[in-house]
Amino acid sequence: MPHKKIINLKRAIALLGSTGSMGTQALKVIDQFPDLFDVELLSAYSNADLLIQQAQKYKPNTVVIIDDNEYLKVKSGLEKEDCKVFSGLSSLVDCMTMGSIDMVLSCIVGIAGLAPVYAAIENEIPVALANKETLVVAGELMMQKALEKRVPIIPVDSEHSAIFQCLVGEAGNAVEKIILTASGGPFRGMNIAELEKVTSKQALNHPNWTMGNKITIDSATLMNKGLEVIEAKWLFDINLDKIEVIVHPQSIIHSLVQFVDGSVKAQLGLPDMKMPIQYALTFPTRLYSEFPRFSFLDYPAFTFEKPDLESFPCLALAYQASKAGGNKPCVLNAANEVAVAKFLNGKIKFTEIPKIIETALEKIPFSTPKTIENYLETDHETRKLLNNKY
Repeated sequence: MPHKKIINLKRAIALLGSTGSMGTQALKVIDQFPDLFDVELLSAYSNADLLIQQAQKYKPNTVVIIDDNEYLKVKSGLEKEDCKVFSGLSSLVDCMTMGSIDMVLSCIVGIAGLAPVYAAIENEIPVALANKETLVVAGELMMQKALEKRVPIIPVDSEHSAIFQCLVGEAGNAVEKIILTASGGPFRGMNIAELEKVTSKQALNHPNWTMGNKITIDSATLMNKGLEVIEAKWLFDINLDKIEVIVHPQSIIHSLVQFVDGSVKAQLGLPDMKMPIQYALTFPTRLYSEFPRFSFLDYPAFTFEKPDLESFPCLALAYQASKAGGNKPCVLNAANEVAVAKFLNGKIKFTEIPKIIETALEKIPFSTPKTIENYLETDHETRKLLNNKY
């Protein structure tokens, strides 16, 4: 089925984090619409080989490798290509002033996405946001700047995309509650004693989704859902007490919105990130895709459970940090990144992840950051504390 052209000229996309799980899926979406999208910029942290391959295929104007140690490899690998090659996070931030970017799709993992996304907003570039940490860490600052610059931030996370889709056409109608669904991860139903023995290999074996290592571990601890709660608070300007989490093991209902009349809207689909990526890139138009279709007959039953906050306390810690406000969500995020890295490296047990996060929330003094630099200082302080302690 041919798609309708939605724009007169190609939309130039800056894809941040192009070599990760989300970035590679985004390129598959872009492949479907060669007459609608140009890849203007590609960036990656350190995967030089894949970045070179992507640049050779998509012919971007600019390529940025964040790891300075990989710069010469990327530069020489692309010497026959007509593109500029830079290295370092500051270079990526500077690229947001190029003037040739129509949309930034941020798929960077962790706090590394903070500065370039803020720079994109400053330069009035619409943002499709897959990097939830940007709003977890500095949601107030980001949304204030987006409002000031009148820059749309379109969510790419499947849950936030679902909420966004449920709210289309509901302007002026009051929301009573947002319900975020969680798969429960690979350890759903386990108690603390059982969780003491799990390995990183087991934790990376998600039952429904194929994602990067960090987000997969976050899913296993339920921290991913905690981060999504904080992100939803800022994206949809809603109080924490109106955001509920339920476990839905089938991962078909991606999230729901309940309105003040009691009506509930939900967005359903197969657990495939390419669908919300496409929706963000083509919004407000829905275009035909060849991705697999959902069938109710394949899923004759949907089930729902309360999250087990005793065995998986990270979700409660996220609510706690968000209620505290100030720099506490930034502390939460940094501590979680440190703890997940240590677990993946075999230095701590799975059950120590929330303990490390709780330690950081207790030890790092409360402050009220006003700038990106303030948030980055809190992030640095948290990492230093934990790396010295563990």
